[in-house]
Amino acid sequence: MYTSSLNRHAANAYKQVGVQSVVDGASPHTLIQLLFDALEASLNAAKGAMQRSDIEEKGRQIGKSVRILEEGLKAALDPVQGGQIAENLASLYDYSITQLTLANVRNDLALLENVQSVLAPVMQGWREIGSTPAAAGQ
Repeated sequence: MYTSSLNRHAANAYKQVGVQSVVDGASPHTLIQLLFDALEASLNAAKGAMQRSDIEEKGRQIGKSVRILEEGLKAALDPVQGGQIAENLASLYDYSITQLTLANVRNDLALLENVQSVLAPVMQGWREIGSTPAAAGQ
């Protein structure tokens, strides 16, 4: 489902969002997990900023979330190997990007929370995959 260029795409996106971590030598699964962790933190920070009416921080965190989705998670998908699952994930990421953009423009907490709820099962599934011995070697 993910390309061999995953390391390059995910590492670049991870660095671009300002998260400090060593990604050299990490497995593709670990890189995606790092992106999901950064996405979750960024969405939570955007939510907090929205609740505090901190417009500048809200915009910065939503922008970071969109970059993680577009430049990291979506860019790493391989529609040939991943087939329908990769296509579904790409659609989910596109939907999330659209909703986050609207949440930012409208300052709409419900839209941001919707993105969190639709992405939560994917994030949780990725965590669970990571606990299997096969994922550790990938």
